[in-house]
Amino acid sequence: MAQLLQGETGEWEIVIGMEIHAQVTTKSKLFSGSSSKFGAEPNSQVSLVDAAMPGMLPVMNEFVVEQAIKTGLGLQSKINKYSVFERKNYFYPDLPQGYQITQFLHPIVGEGKIEIDLPDGTTKEIGVTRMHLEQDAGKSLHDQHPSKSFVDLNRSGNALMEIVSEPDINSPAEAVAYLSKIRMILRYLETCDGNMDEGSMRADVNISVRKPGNDLGTRCEIKNVNSLKAVQQVIDFEARRQIEVIEDGGEIDQETRLWDPAKNETRTLRSKEDAHDYRYFTDPDLLPLELNDNQIADIKKTLPELPDEKKHRFMDEFGLGIYDASILITERARANYFETVAKNRDSKLAANWVINELLGLLNKNDQGIKDSPISAEQLGGLIDLISDNTISGKIAKDVFAAMYETSADAGAIVEEKGLKQVTDTGAIEKIIDEVIAENPDNVEKYRGGKDKLFGFFVGQVMKKSQGKANPAAVNELLKKKLG
Repeated sequence: MAQLLQGETGEWEIVIGMEIHAQVTTKSKLFSGSSSKFGAEPNSQVSLVDAAMPGMLPVMNEFVVEQAIKTGLGLQSKINKYSVFERKNYFYPDLPQGYQITQFLHPIVGEGKIEIDLPDGTTKEIGVTRMHLEQDAGKSLHDQHPSKSFVDLNRSGNALMEIVSEPDINSPAEAVAYLSKIRMILRYLETCDGNMDEGSMRADVNISVRKPGNDLGTRCEIKNVNSLKAVQQVIDFEARRQIEVIEDGGEIDQETRLWDPAKNETRTLRSKEDAHDYRYFTDPDLLPLELNDNQIADIKKTLPELPDEKKHRFMDEFGLGIYDASILITERARANYFETVAKNRDSKLAANWVINELLGLLNKNDQGIKDSPISAEQLGGLIDLISDNTISGKIAKDVFAAMYETSADAGAIVEEKGLKQVTDTGAIEKIIDEVIAENPDNVEKYRGGKDKLFGFFVGQVMKKSQGKANPAAVNELLKKKLG
């Protein structure tokens, strides 16, 4: 779904590549035993290694390596059995060592691919270039003092996975879909919590523009974009900015820019360095990572069913469309909930109740599926009552509302409130006779050709029965009586 932007000189194509930084779900940091828990008091989770005290040596966190392999497999990527840690040299107050330990020439994960689901119901494949492990820097705080900046090193040394895409993304919608799918996969794998508001997942967005079919333009990198909404805003603004610069006769400088959410614009941070400016060299304190086939195979056995596998299974097994299936697999808990509701029931009816009724109400109340006051078994019980004609679809909505309020079972609510559907044809006929007797003019008009009045009679019968009459029986008997 490539988006072409209209400029003064015609149409322009956006080309986007993304570098996603995902903090690994682990109790300790990449090279030290310090806690990686979010939200602690500043500088309370800093070991001598994290603070880069002289003589302190990094020790590899084995669990992080396993998490990286699991993530690579989930991204359908090649696992490199040989990878190397290097030092990337640059100086900043929140980087105590004066370098970052990362992987450059030999990453732990190589090429892969991701299938993204687009708003128009289509899919697109986005290439993954690589994924490597690296340590996070600390955090500079500029808003704590009027004239000074503070540094919090709690984040220093946290384990990050950097996932680099191919420049296969061509619109804000595709970028949001890609970031969403990566986050979904990591959450399924439980290798990153994906909480962008806590900084455990953020993206650097590389943007360039070109005339359709031309060579790639000069790109600008927008650093540390930390929400799906911001990704969309960044691309919208930056692409139009670049088009204006080029059409005014200027050139795009390769540079790093920041997103200013207050002004809704990007601004220059620094001119973009080439790799040699970082003076990468192999870290002398860390041996290369050497994996074997058995290690990789053992981790592969632990993988859950991944989002795309689940999506295609839901489409095949339950006969769902891609839109419904994509909504239901957004998180594992939601998918599991739906499967319980749908088991041995009408799966499309189950999907309708989960998506439109339950998720609609949960979203309205800013809740997730785990907060649902209605269990999957209870919702399945409500659907059973609809399917066996105990209650009508209309009454089911009232029962559902009561279930949401009280967490009571559907059957108990139906019994307590006397909501069982009337299927006795004799009782329904009696109500129909009363309605016909009360509306002789409309009966005459209907028999004179005003077929649309049929809905009026159905409504009157349902009203008299307090919504309990079986709609199918009402329709059938009304047609006979009026005919």
